[in-house]
Amino acid sequence: MEWYSAVLKKYADFNGRARRKEYWMYTLINIVIIFVLEIAGITMMKNTLGIIILGVMGIYCLATLLPSLAVAIRRLHDTGRSGWWLLICFVPFVSLILLYFMVIDGQPGANEYGPNPKGV
Repeated sequence: MEWYSAVLKKYADFNGRARRKEYWMYTLINIVIIFVLEIAGITMMKNTLGIIILGVMGIYCLATLLPSLAVAIRRLHDTGRSGWWLLICFVPFVSLILLYFMVIDGQPGANEYGPNPKGV
């Protein structure tokens, strides 16, 4: 839970680098929370007038959108890539490259985005 709260504290920090562990622990906890909210059935609902009411899960997803983007961009910075690479997720099948970037180890030592977050 420490990694999750650390990302939320830096919710709009697009500068610097994020370790693999920071990114994947945040992603894991985020998926678990979304899964629990989905199981609880608190999703988008329609009222009697047909107006869509945003449920708790929708509000949670909107609230964590900015921190998710920030940690993903910082993770790309750790691999020596610009945050603009995140746009590749809109291209089907080619977006697997983005998954590869998130899995590989970061650049050792400092790069143009800052010092190594591992402190090595």
